[in-house]
Amino acid sequence: MNAQPLTPLALMTKAMTACVSARALLELGDVDGAANRAYYAMFDAARAALLTSGASVQPDIGRTHSGLISAFGNHLVKNGPVAKEVGRLLNRAHEVRLVADYNEASVELEDACAVVEQAQVFVAAMKAQFLSGE
Repeated sequence: MNAQPLTPLALMTKAMTACVSARALLELGDVDGAANRAYYAMFDAARAALLTSGASVQPDIGRTHSGLISAFGNHLVKNGPVAKEVGRLLNRAHEVRLVADYNEASVELEDACAVVEQAQVFVAAMKAQFLSGE
């Protein structure tokens, strides 16, 4: 099967769906799953923002997590237009996701709740700033 790269609109749709999934998993008590979905919501929204912004990034910028986070920081946060506080949310979600996916212990409920809320803020901000006409 030949996979086509996702468009910014498709990425944002995936991000919004992941936010809904994160909230549902949190309500079910799956804190690790909620943290994972919240991070991926932000990851996809950051990809959509980068691709829409005109930043000089490769279409496959989402191939590595560190590459995407670095590009997002350098192109959209460092000198604007994304506020540093909003940019930090992606970094924090990445840290929490690493605990959720790779540590024996689960993410703390408080951290999972925070990252789910932050994902909604982040995705809404990226949509409003970069895909408001979609």
